[in-house]
Amino acid sequence: MDDRIAPGPPTLNKAWSAFLAHFPAILLIWVASIAIAAIGAVVHLLLSMLGLAAAGGTDPDTAAAVGLLLGQIGQVPFTILSSLVGVLLIAVPAMHYATGEIITLRQAFAVLLKRPWRYLLAGVLFSLATGIGLLLCVLPGLAVALTGPIYVNKIFNTEATVLEAFSSSFQVVYRSPAGRSFVGLQLLVWLMVALITLFTCGLGALVAVPVSTFYVQNAAYAKGLIRAKI
Repeated sequence: MDDRIAPGPPTLNKAWSAFLAHFPAILLIWVASIAIAAIGAVVHLLLSMLGLAAAGGTDPDTAAAVGLLLGQIGQVPFTILSSLVGVLLIAVPAMHYATGEIITLRQAFAVLLKRPWRYLLAGVLFSLATGIGLLLCVLPGLAVALTGPIYVNKIFNTEATVLEAFSSSFQVVYRSPAGRSFVGLQLLVWLMVALITLFTCGLGALVAVPVSTFYVQNAAYAKGLIRAKI
């Protein structure tokens, strides 16, 4: 493994340095994702009001239901697009450690736009699996969520199909001691991010979340769960 990728165990200093090197791209991805979501919220409001006005001559409850439905339908494309852009917050660290390069915003979006349907399908599958798992006593959903860093890496950095990436991520994480220790590390990282977010009234998440993604990806390479391209 190239020393530029994962020089030994991950540290906060290494994660912080990687974050600073990618700060312009990370910042703009945050802004783009939030802006798209905000536009979707405005569209939802406008369409809800339009639907309510159009159905104003009917029963009030029916009019409200029509307005709400119309607003939700109009918001769907923006929700999907916001999620698609937001996944780059995990994909950028994955691509960085796979290649050893500093990933620019242009490179990140070029990769995203090259195969958008692949990433959209991958996101839908992962979200459904996580959601269903959370409904089944929480733990299955948590188990799926903990494969996320490996899954995203395989989706963006390999030619494996979505289903192959999904199933192999489980094998990598849960069928080896290194994978199980990786699960414990992620839980600890999640706890730290949650505490930082709580004690900074949410502002700390703007830094803690991206730094943690670099840290976790570095850990995946250091533990041998993922192999670098170079």
